[in-house]
Amino acid sequence: MTLTSTAPVIAAGAGPVTDRSSARAFVDVHVVPYADDYDRSGRVPEDLLDRVAEAGLWAPFLPPGAGGIGMDMVTLGEVHEEVGRGCSSLRSLLTVHTMVSWTVQRWGTAEQRERWSAALGRGDALGAFCLSEPGAGSDTAGIATTATQAGGGWVINGTKKWTTGGQRADVFLVFARTATSIGAFLVPRDSPGVEVRPIDDMLGTRASMLAEISFTDVLLGPDALLGPSGFTAGMVLTSTLDLGRYSVAAGSLGIVQACLEASADYAAAREVGGRPLAELPLIQSKLSDMVTDARAARLLIAQAGRLKDAGESATIMATWVAKYFASTAAARHASEAVQIQGANGCAPGSPVARFYRDAKVMEIIEGSNEVQRITIAGQAERETTR
Repeated sequence: MTLTSTAPVIAAGAGPVTDRSSARAFVDVHVVPYADDYDRSGRVPEDLLDRVAEAGLWAPFLPPGAGGIGMDMVTLGEVHEEVGRGCSSLRSLLTVHTMVSWTVQRWGTAEQRERWSAALGRGDALGAFCLSEPGAGSDTAGIATTATQAGGGWVINGTKKWTTGGQRADVFLVFARTATSIGAFLVPRDSPGVEVRPIDDMLGTRASMLAEISFTDVLLGPDALLGPSGFTAGMVLTSTLDLGRYSVAAGSLGIVQACLEASADYAAAREVGGRPLAELPLIQSKLSDMVTDARAARLLIAQAGRLKDAGESATIMATWVAKYFASTAAARHASEAVQIQGANGCAPGSPVARFYRDAKVMEIIEGSNEVQRITIAGQAERETTR
């Protein structure tokens, strides 16, 4: 089945996305009306991926010479919030592509940037992030995929699972165990020995085109290694995951905002006993909590973005806190949004039912909430014992 968005080629919201306002216009025209169709079909259609490229959404933070516009991180968070408001699956594709594009630009050699950055920036090549494995998720110490030096290059063997965008990606950023540490490798999809198996019917982000990727004696040149040898496990992996968490935090806020808008509209239109739901105190309390948490999450995410723009190391913990708060808020308020709509909220094609399923995923990806709580508590302990 070939799915198209059916949105007009020229419409309000067309053109480059440079800020929150233009992102919202793009999402309202090209994403919101069709997101439930994407969810049901299990993929984002090619025509929308092309429109994302035309809008410059894939990697706007890259410098102009690399296909971006030099967008700051605060604005990037606002853009990803708006995309998450419309479709968490599309935002997930942006997240992993962002992680790959930023990592190549930050840690790549001149040759690697020459080969990949502009293509990633324009969306001519799409990237996917390969870290999780059948036996290793948040525990990166459990990585079993190996990279062995041979003939001046590398041989990759192993399996990655839950790879967002894996069904569609052109290049994989693969984390594998070397003789001394964890290395990051750029693996083109068409490399002999790469096998992509779709993972369908997930609980949430059903259109994010997840895949299991197998690497069987995949022979790569020496230029496949990203970042200095022995350096990846610390700086490259930490900074890449931090950017992913930042995007997920923004997308989680987008879910909260979508729940608020859907709930307010429904409560104003639906009557019980001759009165709009919006006049009932219990409904008002739910809406007020959504408003408060959306504003709080927005402030936390903006703080993390400002620290990123300033190059401050404190951004790592700020992002942990923002992602934890926003993802738990998304799960809580998506549940309330379904509750407000009752059976209508559980019906096929209900946007709030999709928000509910997508929000659960936000509590798991890019570091589960349990891992986040341990990390945040550890930082609090260090700060109080100085």
